[in-house]
Amino acid sequence: MRPDLPGPMLARLHEILRAFPECVDEPAWTGVRWRVRGATVAHAFGGEDGLFRIVFRTEPGEVPAFENMGEPYFRTNWGENTVGIMLDDATDWTELAEMLTDSYCVQAPAALADSVNRPGN
Repeated sequence: MRPDLPGPMLARLHEILRAFPECVDEPAWTGVRWRVRGATVAHAFGGEDGLFRIVFRTEPGEVPAFENMGEPYFRTNWGENTVGIMLDDATDWTELAEMLTDSYCVQAPAALADSVNRPGN
């Protein structure tokens, strides 16, 4: 059995992701996922190793950059534009919020994505 996400960590993720238009959370096969109109924006879960992760979408051209950065980032095999980050006490929540904003904009319909203030724009 995999551990649940710690309450404070889950609360921070909810705060970031629920701010996006039509972004809703739901139980996933393990952990919690956030979706916009059926497209998964992020999926957070605890592993059997006791560590916590969040997987999200990025522009396909950015995947190699995440791979090269190494820990706490990792590549998944859940799609060509899917990467993840380990969540712990050292997590940079500002940076994670920026990555989740990008993930939302990659997955959301253009009209919804255009309504979101993206970092750097």
